Amino acid sequence: MKLNELSDNPGAAKTRMRVGRGIGSGKGKTAGRGVKGQKSRSGVSIKGFEGGQMPLYRRLPKRGFTNAPFRKEFATVNLGRLQEAVDAKKLDAKKPVDAEALLAAGIISKALDGVKILAKGELSASLTIQAAKASQAAIAAVEKAGGKIELPEEVEKAPSKKRRHLAMKNRDAE
Repeated sequence: MKLNELSDNPGAAKTRMRVGRGIGSGKGKTAGRGVKGQKSRSGVSIKGFEGGQMPLYRRLPKRGFTNAPFRKEFATVNLGRLQEAVDAKKLDAKKPVDAEALLAAGIISKALDGVKILAKGELSASLTIQAAKASQAAIAAVEKAGGKIELPEEVEKAPSKKRRHLAMKNRDAE
């Protein structure tokens, strides 16, 4: 066999449609673009363009609020992944499992705003886990395996102005 004898299987490579090559080809004249107008020509990008008029999306007022800059992002860890790390001797079951231990074991790449424990997978090792958040199912699964999850205490939020006002009003009424 020589290089010039190599060829693909028949029908494996479909030849491209050559458009705009005469009425008999089935893709002549408008070349599948419809008829006339700016969109039938090349180099068109007019998604929100209204012919120079102020576009609708700029005429409407901005509304609402986004919490995106203040949102907390957590590194999520499933129980099955913790069990794999314990089995592979990357995590020591006797020591508390916290963000630093998870980083060292390669389970998470960044601690972000804390670690959240989720219940996917089976856990048989008795672990003491220190995390920022955990699902109810994960807490139950860890306790069932003989371990515990230590979460930070919830900080009680300061009452709003309205609640403070009502509290003062009620105190004065007494």
